[in-house]
Amino acid sequence: MMEVHDYTFLFGIGLFFAFMDAYGIGANDVANAFATSVGSGSITLSQALIIACFCEFGGAFLLGANTSETIKSGIIDSKLYAANPEILMLTMVCSLIGSSTWVLFATSRGWPVSTTHAIVGAITGAGISAFGVDGIQWSGITKIVLSWVISPLVAGLVCSIIFVFTKYVVLNHDDSFRRGLIAIPAYFGVALMVDVFYIIFKGAPNSSLKDASTNIGIPVGIAVGVGLIVFLWCFFFLRPFLRRKIQDNEDLRWFHVFYIPFVGKREKAPIHEEEVSHNEKGIEAGDTTSAEGQADPSLVKLEAGEKTLFQKIKSKVFYGLHQEINTKQDESTNTVHANAIKFDSDTERLFSAVQVISACFTSFAHGSNDVANAIGPLATIYYIWENANIDVKKAPVPLWILAFGGVAIDLGLMTYGYHVMRTLGNKMTYMSPTRGFSAEMGTSITILTCSKLSLPVSSTHCITGATTAIGLLSGGGFKSLNWRLLLGVFVSWILTLPAAGLTSGIIFAFVSRSPQLL
Repeated sequence: MMEVHDYTFLFGIGLFFAFMDAYGIGANDVANAFATSVGSGSITLSQALIIACFCEFGGAFLLGANTSETIKSGIIDSKLYAANPEILMLTMVCSLIGSSTWVLFATSRGWPVSTTHAIVGAITGAGISAFGVDGIQWSGITKIVLSWVISPLVAGLVCSIIFVFTKYVVLNHDDSFRRGLIAIPAYFGVALMVDVFYIIFKGAPNSSLKDASTNIGIPVGIAVGVGLIVFLWCFFFLRPFLRRKIQDNEDLRWFHVFYIPFVGKREKAPIHEEEVSHNEKGIEAGDTTSAEGQADPSLVKLEAGEKTLFQKIKSKVFYGLHQEINTKQDESTNTVHANAIKFDSDTERLFSAVQVISACFTSFAHGSNDVANAIGPLATIYYIWENANIDVKKAPVPLWILAFGGVAIDLGLMTYGYHVMRTLGNKMTYMSPTRGFSAEMGTSITILTCSKLSLPVSSTHCITGATTAIGLLSGGGFKSLNWRLLLGVFVSWILTLPAAGLTSGIIFAFVSRSPQLL
């Protein structure tokens, strides 16, 4: 009979592989959530990391409870483990090993796979290895699989509606910039309205409004009120700020947006003067090139040798932040981009602002659904180790586990996320701020809706479905998509469930059925 704090080694192994799984979520799932924003140039990789730190945690805390329950106890029949809780611990440890192994391998290849697929497949594989097919709640699996098929189609449809509306109402007109200035406040208002509605209606912790019997008019009224306030602020503050910043080319800083009606006209210094000044400063600071324009090997070697241990560690840790995401070196990518229609550059810059909000929205939605993939199994392992029983449904996820998973997710995005960002950023199709905004809004609305229905849908499927829809609507039809890359992504989707399940199942069988030294 298991006692409290027995099998501490399993808890330790579970901690390590939960960290690796969360690291993979950051490098793959969170990366594909930000790929369109970074790929279109609206935000940098560093800014994406900052947004993820806050929005991922917000989504997980406010909207992640239902999905965590599905991952913790909605896949396997926990009653079969009542007599031996340590077997459920081992099942979850093997699941984390199988999931993290596949996700990290796929990430190294640049494949945007679903961590939801991976963890569900891994738990299923370990569960079958433990008790056969009777150990799995197949009704729950069927519900999840159907959501995987539906989510990319729904995300693509919602994304298409947003992009087609923007294209014909704003982008295709000669005065697209003026129309964009009118549309931006409306988009901001709608984005915040939908976000607030889901926070209230799905239910923040300890909120009486999350009860299904509550009058839906209350969350709708609050959301509409917030959306209207945001619309008015954007119309009277953000709109004139963007017009002066982009069209009039005034030298405005970001904080001027909060009191722009009281800011006088500001002139922007000529670009060539700034470049000359920058070059002069660079020469004064020290130039390592020779007169012929070639680097002096001795000076380069000297500079490389001057790095301290801290600088070397820092360069390794932040290596991923300095990688080029928007690469156009291969011929197939250039061909796909050439087939896409390009719109007015100033109008596209307008939508860079609203895409920052949609990036936050997508990150928030992702946190509500996918963070549970790593912390759900770890929470189960910790609860059994701490209580020596299987009543995991009663156990809320401890705050330290949320923080543990959050740190791993941020590290994954920061150090390894550039692989997947290159794939979805601009290799699959041409991505601009208007296209990226449409894809992110379609994705986030789909994820939040499915999260409300307790469906652990794949954000990877949603964003890929939205990106595919954008490519088909970009002007070149089928020629605006990189079909070879898309086929590779589809194959990786198919392989994810059996690969993770087979890995975890084999490991469980090997550990549980091996000879024991008594």
